[in-house]
Amino acid sequence: MASWVRSTILVLALAGVTSAGGVVAQAADDGEAAFRDLYRELVEINTTRSAGSCTQAAEAMRARLLAAGIAETDATILAPADRPQDGALIALLRGSDPALKPLLLLAHIDVVEARREDWERDPFKLVEEGGYFYARGASDDKAMAAAFTDNVIRYKQDGFMPRRGIKLALTCGEETPEVFNSVKWLTQTRPEVLDAAFALTEGAGGELDGEGRPVTLGVQAGEKVYQDFQLSLTDGGGHSSRPKKDNPLIAMSAALVRLGTYRFPVVFNDATRGYYEATAALSPPAVAADMRAVLKNPADEAAIDRLWDVNPGWNSMLRTTCTATMIEGGHAPNALPQRVAVNLNCRILPGVPVAAVQETIQRVLADESIGVEPKGEPGEQTRAPPLTAGIMNPIREVADEIWPGVAIVPTMSTGATDGRYLNATGVPTYGVSGMFFDAKGSYAHGLNERIRVQSLLEGRRFLYELAKRYADAPDPMP
Repeated sequence: MASWVRSTILVLALAGVTSAGGVVAQAADDGEAAFRDLYRELVEINTTRSAGSCTQAAEAMRARLLAAGIAETDATILAPADRPQDGALIALLRGSDPALKPLLLLAHIDVVEARREDWERDPFKLVEEGGYFYARGASDDKAMAAAFTDNVIRYKQDGFMPRRGIKLALTCGEETPEVFNSVKWLTQTRPEVLDAAFALTEGAGGELDGEGRPVTLGVQAGEKVYQDFQLSLTDGGGHSSRPKKDNPLIAMSAALVRLGTYRFPVVFNDATRGYYEATAALSPPAVAADMRAVLKNPADEAAIDRLWDVNPGWNSMLRTTCTATMIEGGHAPNALPQRVAVNLNCRILPGVPVAAVQETIQRVLADESIGVEPKGEPGEQTRAPPLTAGIMNPIREVADEIWPGVAIVPTMSTGATDGRYLNATGVPTYGVSGMFFDAKGSYAHGLNERIRVQSLLEGRRFLYELAKRYADAPDPMP
């Protein structure tokens, strides 16, 4: 899972800001016991790449949908013939108007590896302790997968028929896309399966202050494009006792200094502009002044540098970034190097072609003898989806019912989720969960992954109401 830039907690801590009103007590939630049982079953099915099976988890969730009355033909499991363990569940709650494209609820059910000897508790047994659920996948991303599945079951049991259908996709491979990713596979081989008016998925959560009160609710709209480049320089080498004027290591070092001082231009989109506006309103005066200065003049590098010192994410969300991450060169301590290679990792703003970034790198290096070649598959070319009133108003309305006064903060991920594949196909995809975390986070991908019990239950309620409103509303992006 690509973490949301966790900056607001720091700013609020500096400012001493707390949320207004706190959380409204929720009335008894019908079906909570059934949801807890579903969540436990999903979490306790091992879906790691090494020893698990997404198909087993998908089959378990499908059985629950069928028991609720979803037709067998409307709940299918899809996987490549050579990867039967990587099944994805695709289910549909039909709407009253078949001409309307459905709303897609997307969550991945695969999880990162976890070794029992490293954890305080068995990572594949759900443990409730001290107000938290602990297990691998408790947060990333089986929390949303369980909430989405349970909500579709409740819609069906309650006899709710939305105007547009609600499609559920529980997919595999988000954590290991270099091996297999079912969202990518489906968009390439069965694009109609994930076709939708728009989609909700992971990518942004909520943040709590030091007293456990909700302060910000994130809405992710878009993410940067991941792309590695290999920089390479070769030479005939020779004996180190007879240095030559041209040394690949020295030439590459000089070029990297030039690249390290280069700044790609700042470009705002709906999400990043909304993020800066919302965060400025919550920030101490000095930080707020710099944020507003950048909003007024994106070329104000002095203000950006000061913000960069406070939180590197505030710089990276505004511009394409390229940074050297690995270097390899030379073959013996007493020989002149014959080759040096550098891995340059770029995170590219949506809408910026990879080829344009490659051309910029070559120009900034200012050394035609240095080769610049993309590594791996090209990054998904996407544009950030629009944050229209039809998207934002329901979020605001439902949030106010559950967490009065919480700040809604748009954001763009500097990492990556499965949403990049959907955005690339033209399905606007938004990361919003309604699940809140403190400054320590969920420990996703790490030891003792967790989620606050209250956050999970409130997130379930939030997503239930939000999806229901979206599915009954007109086109949110007219």
